[in-house]
Amino acid sequence: MSLRTSDDVDYTPGPLDRDATFYVAGHAGMVGSALVRRLHAAGFTDVVGRTSAELDLTDRDAVHAFFETTRPTYVALAAAKVGGILANDTYPVDFLSVNLQIQVNVMDAALATGVQRLVFLGSSCIYPKHAPQPITEDALLTGHLEPTNDAYAIAKIAGILHVQSVRRQHGLPWISAMPTNLYGPNDNFSPTGSHVLPALIRRYHEATRDGATEVTNWGTGTPRRELLHVDDLADAVLHLLEHHDGPQQVNVGTGTDVTIAEIAATVAEVTGYTGTTTWDTTKPDGTPQKLLDVTQLAHTGWTARTSLRDGLAATYTWYLQNADHLRS
Repeated sequence: MSLRTSDDVDYTPGPLDRDATFYVAGHAGMVGSALVRRLHAAGFTDVVGRTSAELDLTDRDAVHAFFETTRPTYVALAAAKVGGILANDTYPVDFLSVNLQIQVNVMDAALATGVQRLVFLGSSCIYPKHAPQPITEDALLTGHLEPTNDAYAIAKIAGILHVQSVRRQHGLPWISAMPTNLYGPNDNFSPTGSHVLPALIRRYHEATRDGATEVTNWGTGTPRRELLHVDDLADAVLHLLEHHDGPQQVNVGTGTDVTIAEIAATVAEVTGYTGTTTWDTTKPDGTPQKLLDVTQLAHTGWTARTSLRDGLAATYTWYLQNADHLRS
């Protein structure tokens, strides 16, 4: 079983109008803020965003009122409830319900107001837990999901189908992009709600600060992860909007991966930690490997530019500069 991969949309990608209104849903988050930075750098003059306090994206009436007033030409749907293994496994209803509400409300309002070009951002967790590596876009719905984040994954799969359905029924050139594991400025560094990389940065930073001689990480350290700096993702999103069209989701990543143990060692180096690292094998590892096949993306002319070492160093610098007001 797979989602639809062909349609009759007649659209030729090209440069976007720099003076048109571009709404970034989730502009204050890690992905959204990176998109805002990239759009401003590219010369967009009317980039719009609303905080969750200003606009609750789960409030259907409020979302439709916002779109009626703002009338964006372009939309990047980067708003989502996100979290690491623990958060996803503990609150699956929240991750399913909230994300479905956000997606349906934003896309329905975008359709009602004639948004020309929309990009929906998902996650590599949409693919089966044991998908052949590297994972091609065709692997979608070919096997069981990773159970610790299946609710979140189902919401994102529904978003892909929503985009495809708009293309089929209304002929609009909306697209979907599925990033690999992301990191960078404005990430969630909280001990219980973060993904593996920001959790490691915080853990090793605090160990270095406190003079600890041992750090214990979850799992075995053997799972492999592909990591993409969020600024590279933002660059890829704009590139896709201007160079790609099609119903199938596009993988966005680096095409290479490393073990979590290797990531931890690099974080230890960047943070100046010189103690030992142990692994609590009673804790879950999650998916054994999630390496995306980025052939389709490469064919559009885009490849990632930020090395993991450089990206981690820059992220740690940002963390130090913003530690006083990060989520606890």
